[in-house]
Amino acid sequence: MTDSDIDSSSNSSNDGSSADSGKVALVTGASRGIGYGIAEALVARGDRVVITGRNEDALKEAVERLGADRVVGVAGKAHDEAHQAFAVERAMEAFGRVDFLVNNAGTNPVFGPMADLDLGVARKVFETNVISALGFAQRTWHAWQKDHGGAIVNIASIAGVSASPFIGAYGMSKAAMINLTLQLAHEMAPRVRVNAIAPAVVKTRFAQALYEGREQEAAAAYPLGRLGVPEDIGGATAFLTSAQAEWITGQTLVIDGGMFLNAGVH
Repeated sequence: MTDSDIDSSSNSSNDGSSADSGKVALVTGASRGIGYGIAEALVARGDRVVITGRNEDALKEAVERLGADRVVGVAGKAHDEAHQAFAVERAMEAFGRVDFLVNNAGTNPVFGPMADLDLGVARKVFETNVISALGFAQRTWHAWQKDHGGAIVNIASIAGVSASPFIGAYGMSKAAMINLTLQLAHEMAPRVRVNAIAPAVVKTRFAQALYEGREQEAAAAYPLGRLGVPEDIGGATAFLTSAQAEWITGQTLVIDGGMFLNAGVH
């Protein structure tokens, strides 16, 4: 890709306001948590952003915090094709382009061994975590990126690159998302770069069950001594959608506080 269509991140001006980068991003599942952290990072560098989420009230609050002059919210369920179409149409209507797509929306409604996994639940996980990401990618490709270029970032998980007992369906879906990243990166080159981010545990409501009441103990497993925060993923996404990453595609960036360092021989 020639990144004439993807400029470097704009720095904030001296008066504290962000310069307009001229770029537009669509971030799914961004009313809170990792998605909100990503939207916040992109707005801070000057992008205009469309965010999606299931809860309309939470979405409105997020838009107000991020800045209604730069951000538009579209409520709906990620796996709903009509919602996917409307979100992309709304971005084109409001801002005239969709340079960046960040597939962050996800679900993990089941906790237990794979041998007892309800197959209907497994289908729901894949619909939300994988098929919706493909749907959004198809729509942004045809609406803007095919002719103008851009970048896609898929938010996967370390559960997709290792065994994760009791969240197996989620892990399978994130492994599929990583492979989807490879497929899209190959097919959409050279116009669009496609990468994934695989975080370890990030302090959000979504992951709360993994550390609530035992955060210090959970953080002890990480060489860097803490759990992740949404800003960690926001910064990485801003990098992967910037000109500094213009020769990076088809990669999965593991952001795990060094957790995998503990997998060696002790």
